[in-house]
Amino acid sequence: MNPEPKTLDAVRWRQFAYITAGAAAIYVVVRLIPTGTNIPHVDYVPAGESSIQFCDPGNPQFMPATTVQSPVTMTLATDRPATAGRTLRMRLTLATYGKKPITARDIAPSHGKKIHLLIVDPTLTDYQHVHPEPADAPGAWTFEFTPRAGGVYRVFADFTPAATGVGLYAWADLSVTGAAASAVPATTRNWSSDVDGFRFKLTPGSEPIRARQVIDLRLEMERIGGGTVPLEVIMQAYAHLVAFDDQRSGYAHMHPLESDITQRPDPEHPVLTFKLRLPQSGRYVIWSEVQIAGRQVFAPFWFDAVE
Repeated sequence: MNPEPKTLDAVRWRQFAYITAGAAAIYVVVRLIPTGTNIPHVDYVPAGESSIQFCDPGNPQFMPATTVQSPVTMTLATDRPATAGRTLRMRLTLATYGKKPITARDIAPSHGKKIHLLIVDPTLTDYQHVHPEPADAPGAWTFEFTPRAGGVYRVFADFTPAATGVGLYAWADLSVTGAAASAVPATTRNWSSDVDGFRFKLTPGSEPIRARQVIDLRLEMERIGGGTVPLEVIMQAYAHLVAFDDQRSGYAHMHPLESDITQRPDPEHPVLTFKLRLPQSGRYVIWSEVQIAGRQVFAPFWFDAVE
C-alpha cells in the first residue's frame, strides 16, 4: 500500500527542516571562526568614479596608484628633516577610507613580508625596497631609509589585506633637501646592466614593447669574467622586478614564474622569467633585485613602450 499524500508531505517537510537547520548551524560556526582581522572586505572597496575594484581578475598588474583611487591612505613622518645622505627613522600610518587603522593582523604576508615599500626618487635612479615593522600604535609602522639624493621621493606601499587576499597599494611623497641626482638621458635604452662584477640581462619576448599587451621577460645573470653566481633566496624568490613609469604614476611588483625555490637556478647562468602588462605608452625603468652571497644587488633597465 502506498503512503498517503499527507504522510509523504510531512516526511518531506521534516527532511527540508533538518537540511535547513544543518545549513544554518554550519553558517553560524563558520561565522564564529576568527579571521584574524577586524576590517571586512567592504572597507577595501572605495567609492567614486575613479576607483579600483579588487575582486576584478582582469585588474592590470601595473598598479595605477596616483590615478586610480585606493581605499587606503598613507601618511609619513620623519624623526628629523629629510636630507640626502642621512638615515631617517620614519613612521608611516595606514588607514582605510573610513579611518580604521590597518594593523599587522589586518595584512596577510606576501613573499614573507607584511608590507613592501617601493621608494624611488624623481629621476628613478635611486630605488630602494624597504619593509616596515609594526609600531606602538594601531595602524603605525616604522622603518629606516637613507635617501641618496634630494628631491621629492615617492613611497609606494604594496600589501595584501587579510580580508580580500588581493594585492593593494597606498602612496605618499617625501621631500628631501640636497642635490638632486642626475637624470638618465631620455635617449638611454638598455637591456643589459653591469653591477658589482655581475652582468644582468633582461630580454623581452618581442619588440617593440606594446602597451596593454602581456610582455614576457627573461632575466639572465652571469659573473663578468666567468664563474658562479651565488644567487640566494630573497623574499621567498630568487629575484624580484619592479617597474616604474617616468611620471611615477604607479608601479608593477613582479615575481618569477619559477616559484618553487627548492629548484635552484643554474649556478653559473641563472635564468628567471616574468610577465608584465603596461597601461600606456611612454618611458619606463625596471629594477631587478637579487641577493648574491648575502648582499642585495639592484640593476636598472630603461626602455619605451609604444601603442
